Amino acid sequence: MAGKIWVSLLLWLGLGASAQSIPDKAFVWSAINKANAYWQLNNKPELWAFWDVAAYHTGNMEAFAVTGDQSYLAYSEQWASYNKWMGARSKNKQEWKYKYGEKQDYVLFGDWQICFQTYIDLYNIKPEAYKIERAKEVMEYQMSTPGSDYWWWADGLYMVMPVMTKMYKLTGNKLYLDKLHEYFSYANSIMYDQKTGLYYRDAKYVYPKHKSINGKKDFWARGDGWVFAGLAKVLMDLPADDPHRDVYLSKFKGLAKSIVKSQQSEGYWTRSMLDKDHAPGPETSGTAFFTYGLFWGINNGILKEKDYLPAALKGWKYLSEVALQSDGRIGYVQPIGEKAIPGQVVDEKSTAGFGVGAFLLAACELYRFLNYK
Repeated sequence: MAGKIWVSLLLWLGLGASAQSIPDKAFVWSAINKANAYWQLNNKPELWAFWDVAAYHTGNMEAFAVTGDQSYLAYSEQWASYNKWMGARSKNKQEWKYKYGEKQDYVLFGDWQICFQTYIDLYNIKPEAYKIERAKEVMEYQMSTPGSDYWWWADGLYMVMPVMTKMYKLTGNKLYLDKLHEYFSYANSIMYDQKTGLYYRDAKYVYPKHKSINGKKDFWARGDGWVFAGLAKVLMDLPADDPHRDVYLSKFKGLAKSIVKSQQSEGYWTRSMLDKDHAPGPETSGTAFFTYGLFWGINNGILKEKDYLPAALKGWKYLSEVALQSDGRIGYVQPIGEKAIPGQVVDEKSTAGFGVGAFLLAACELYRFLNYK
């Protein structure tokens, strides 16, 4: 029966592909564990709670949810404990800042708040008040301020939007949803490009103030990947009757439509999405976030399989055959930055925790897709 379902699916999609186009469930399972085991064997959990590390843990928690591997859970628990279940650790609210900063007084900066996603997930597995105490303190203080401009860069939408919906589910405090919409509205006002349906990384990159080497609009793949994946996570937890649900749905669907248009034939997305010559060649983190979002949208009935499954499968083909190395390393991850950089070398040795986290998100969502079938 399963074989007939896959044959029918392939014919319906009109892919003209062989049965090998549909990933084997056992292979996807193996890829999840291979990539995650490599990362954890080569990176201790005692690292800071800033975004680059914390983004990995959002993927690790998905790997735990899919595999049930207790070592994955223990790794994130050890990391959270090392960081005292906090982001930035300043206790003086008068000095808390939210523009870019890596010091301990940038408590309101989203890159220090993404860790709360994992702390909340860990709390939901084993509820203990201390795990979410700092998250509640920080987010409730932030919401008490008159500012709306907390999310001024695309990455921040992944870092913090899911914190808001997770905290709402936990507390029932509707202010989390109200502020989610308020902050998201500000982000849209400065970063969203109506014509393309894509997001600039931040206001510095809005066309024509900034252009790609060929004079085009420059949309950074990882930046739009953060937004696309962040919206998926928001929609996952957002109440069905939220008055602003259609806003998030519209942006998610619009992004999906724009994203598939710029996919390269090899399955990846270039760092500058609309100018492949700006920084040519494959890049994994943006590709993985896009692949995750596409599979998530299909799995949740938001995106039509016939329209989006081919792109999702092509993304996975790149991730599993090019990005995933024989030893489990995830390669071709653009280093920490905020834009596509002409001439920057990104190759099979280029890896980073946030790229591994994105890969795990994509692989886990694909595994769920295969289970649904």
